Amino acid sequence: MITDDKLLIEQLMNPKTQRRAFEQVVRLYSEQLYWQVRRIVLAHEDANDVLQNSLIKAWQALDTFKGDSKLITWLSRIAINESLDFLRRQKNALSTDDVDTGIANQLMADEYFDGDETEAMLHEAISRLPDVQRTVFELRYFEDMKYSDISQLLGTSEGALKASYHIAVKKITEFFKARD
Repeated sequence: MITDDKLLIEQLMNPKTQRRAFEQVVRLYSEQLYWQVRRIVLAHEDANDVLQNSLIKAWQALDTFKGDSKLITWLSRIAINESLDFLRRQKNALSTDDVDTGIANQLMADEYFDGDETEAMLHEAISRLPDVQRTVFELRYFEDMKYSDISQLLGTSEGALKASYHIAVKKITEFFKARD
């Protein structure tokens, strides 16, 4: 099993070893990517679908990977963008009332959700954030990612990310205060 990113990238760029190397990528990074996607789309089945689509897009875009970032950073960017696209499609397919209500109820009914009611309410509050604030909050809060890594992943300044995070925290706090 290859764990050295440089060697793995070299093998991904070589047409003779590309398929086997990508299988290795899937084994190494699927779980981490799944949880990044799951925190954005929430439902287990949706997360699996989005992850599969993300990996297909990564395979199709291998020739665009320049190697100037870590492999996981590139894969995460694809997975996050695919997750956000999924949410946009989902919001367009449902009425605003359907999207804004019931996230907590849906989570509590999900057999794969192992949190409590407070965690479900947190996810409902997060679901109400604009996409950028939501993504920054999830990467910082759940993934404990450094602002510098998020900056590289999302292609924006650390200052803008810090502002987005703090605005998101304020909105989430207000959501909980309104529930008291």
